[in-house]
Amino acid sequence: SWLYTAIACAPAGAQGIRDALDILIKKGRLDSSEDLKVVVLTGDGVAYDIGLASTSGAIHRNLDFYYICYDNEAYGNTGFQWSGATPFASKTGTTPAGKTNPTGTMLSKKNLFEIWRSHKPPYLATISPAHPVDLINKFKKAEQYKGPKLFINLSPCPPGWATDPSHSVMFAKLAVDTGIWALKEAVYGEVRHTVVPGKFKPVEEYLKEQGRFSHLFKPVRQEEVLGRIQSMVDQYWNEVQDKGLIKE
Repeated sequence: SWLYTAIACAPAGAQGIRDALDILIKKGRLDSSEDLKVVVLTGDGVAYDIGLASTSGAIHRNLDFYYICYDNEAYGNTGFQWSGATPFASKTGTTPAGKTNPTGTMLSKKNLFEIWRSHKPPYLATISPAHPVDLINKFKKAEQYKGPKLFINLSPCPPGWATDPSHSVMFAKLAVDTGIWALKEAVYGEVRHTVVPGKFKPVEEYLKEQGRFSHLFKPVRQEEVLGRIQSMVDQYWNEVQDKGLIKE
């Protein structure tokens, strides 16, 4: 069954469904074998921005639900506009690259994983369509926990990213192989990275074939911006190594 809610309040709707199920089971009007999993499916604009307050409230109440974010790094329904998930140097409908601002988006992407982790929920994870086994294992693991469970899925968007639809899985894989998208999980705040390439590819391999980053390569190659992006990725993984957050 589906319940369509206003864009900012899906977790509130999920709370109502969860409460209704619990009451029906408690009163004997619904057998416990007929209980349902409550799932919120949302885009990054809601997850990172518009719905963050209601989501924080649901996590604080320890709502037993799955929260799945389809993260294509912009507001896809309204012309691919900037969202809190838009990465640095990407161009969008509201952060175009031009003479006055050749870089495009000047802000870095919000860290939704860490925002959720600060609430200490039972389980949260990042996933990728290019790593289905990792994805399945994480959903299977999450089943054992009662409470809020988050899954952030990096989802290539051909129109917004200006890429060929047939290359979507390739870009999802390159995001992991270059270190741009870290596959990880946290159980009650304890983080472990679940898929780590033996050798990272240069971030440029991920950026250069996407139209949303084309301004970094032509008409003039923006070496400083490209170097900054690579440095941000390198710094992240150096910290991961130093903290010993690689899964055994």
